[in-house]
Amino acid sequence: MKSFKSPGRHGYAVEISPFLASTIACASSQYYGIAGCGTLFVLEQREADVSLVKSFDWNDGLFDVTWSENNEHVLVTGGGDGSLQIWDTAHTQGLLQVLKGHTQEVYSVDWSQTRGENLVVSGSWDHTAKVWDPERCQLVNSLQGHEGVIYSTIWSPHIPACFASASGDGTLRVWDVKAGSCRLAVPAHKAEILSCDWCKYDQNILVTGAVDCSLRVWDLRNVRHPVAQMMGHSYAIRRVKFCPFYKTVLASCSYDFTVRFWDYSKNQPLLETLEHHSEFVCGLDFNLHIPNQVISPKHSAVDEQSGITFLFSCLQLY
Repeated sequence: MKSFKSPGRHGYAVEISPFLASTIACASSQYYGIAGCGTLFVLEQREADVSLVKSFDWNDGLFDVTWSENNEHVLVTGGGDGSLQIWDTAHTQGLLQVLKGHTQEVYSVDWSQTRGENLVVSGSWDHTAKVWDPERCQLVNSLQGHEGVIYSTIWSPHIPACFASASGDGTLRVWDVKAGSCRLAVPAHKAEILSCDWCKYDQNILVTGAVDCSLRVWDLRNVRHPVAQMMGHSYAIRRVKFCPFYKTVLASCSYDFTVRFWDYSKNQPLLETLEHHSEFVCGLDFNLHIPNQVISPKHSAVDEQSGITFLFSCLQLY
């Protein structure tokens, strides 16, 4: 297991660069985000270890991070003070701009992947999702409809100006940015939904992960019942990600200290369980450049000085 030590920081989100296979961004906070500041780490994965490239501090916790889809040096983070921060790793100071609009913590940020679009969506504890133009540093739209905290906002990789959101109100919603409205609201769980993600191969398929310990796969053409439900985690599911290499494979991480891999098309969907973590697992990402490589940050509550350790797994799923 490769590791990078960052005393006093807890990793909330991790994302591998869409441009460089070895470059990793991690959004972190002190004291589990309850108090203190946050740090954005930019790291390089080497053959034997993980090295620090740059780090940038923020005056509040950082809960999510997303890479620009058109500039390999630019990232956006979401902060506990309700702001989004735009960073440029090619600059010494790092911080380019601060986007203000949310009134509570920003728990989710995502950069649009569809061509001809350069937008960032954010989800907040203030129950709103906001769409931003990061080049003009302007708010494009503010979308309301959720009746609880928005934990996850993810752009469709297929449909322009369309994103999904998951909330503490138990619903999965699909939004049309141009129309400024919610196109579909799915009562997906009878519990808080902490994460959602789109299938990379089918524009109608999404997955949700919730406090009820279940993952549910949804087909937007018929949302009366989930396509599949997967049980196995013993505590809340913090993040879910579809695999970029296999249509029906996905990963989940949980407050039960595990990372699990699933194939929802199988009768026995659980493929593998990783139990290397000794604390809550909040972040998870597939490497777009290295098939089946997954990264997740861990931290230890026992030893505050140990900071974040990154677990790299290369799986032979098929």
